[in-house]
Amino acid sequence: MGFTEAVWTVSRQKYATFSGRASRSECWWFQLFYWLVLLAIFIISILAPSGSRDAPAVTVAIITIVGGIFILAMFLPQVGLQVRRFHDRNISGWWYLALFIAGFVPYLNVISGLTIFVISVLRGTEGPNRFGPDPLHPEAIAEVFA
Repeated sequence: MGFTEAVWTVSRQKYATFSGRASRSECWWFQLFYWLVLLAIFIISILAPSGSRDAPAVTVAIITIVGGIFILAMFLPQVGLQVRRFHDRNISGWWYLALFIAGFVPYLNVISGLTIFVISVLRGTEGPNRFGPDPLHPEAIAEVFA
């Protein structure tokens, strides 16, 4: 899966989908898109012109609102993507919720963040698992039922 296909799939087709599986390429291309947009918003906020004394405050407020709306709009796709990524490893999405909540506990946040990262990096299970067909080889399910 390429960059545009991953962004389209996560943000449009599977916006709040928590079932099925997500390949590593889908996950990491979408993460690249997400962080590039946040970086662009940050750079625009730094380079924003300051014509008058009140302009910086207004510009910062507008950029903060735009960034906040983007982060809120991408919250469900991010969570859905991570749940589907856990499913690709044949791990229940409830584990992601537990690790996400553990991320708010001091000292556990490092462990939970590393755990989520490692699970996201590892290769998914080959062939179909209890969460659906292999996203890299969807034709394998057709061969099983043929």
